[in-house]
Amino acid sequence: MNREFAGWRAAYLVASFGIYITDQATKAWAVGALRFGQTRVVIPGLLAFEYAENRGIAFGQLQEGGSTGRWFFVALAGLAAAAVLYYFWRTPRSDDRVLGACALLLAGILGNLTDRVRLGYVIDFILLHAGQYHWPTFNVADASICAGALLLILDLFLEGRRKPAVSNQQSVVSQDTSD
Repeated sequence: MNREFAGWRAAYLVASFGIYITDQATKAWAVGALRFGQTRVVIPGLLAFEYAENRGIAFGQLQEGGSTGRWFFVALAGLAAAAVLYYFWRTPRSDDRVLGACALLLAGILGNLTDRVRLGYVIDFILLHAGQYHWPTFNVADASICAGALLLILDLFLEGRRKPAVSNQQSVVSQDTSD
């Protein structure tokens, strides 16, 4: 691995670590400021902070797992983090969208994994709502995971659009050379 290759990856990992630290710091704030039923309305009708403990997976699903569920989710998150790291190291340096997505995913996975190992649950505290519709309570790690996943989806769509253009261009070149 050359220095430039390692340097760029280190920069993405530093950014990922910054998101991880932000996640852990905001969760610590939520414990201190919101844990005993306080709600902080930031933007009325849109954004509030309210403490919640999520023992399940995304959006509070599978809450009844107990200790077995906790360690299952820890193992699952560990495998996901390892897979993201593997993909991160295998991605070409020129693919910033995928490298950024991996950094976001890694930060989010490790942020929630830290909570599960330390506490047995994930601390959530961000409430988004519009009128009567309420998005499930989430945290910085969850937002990071969603942003990373959206970047990967975007990359799949854009990559799919790029490949036919390259194929058409190659066939035009091959027609020109065969004349």
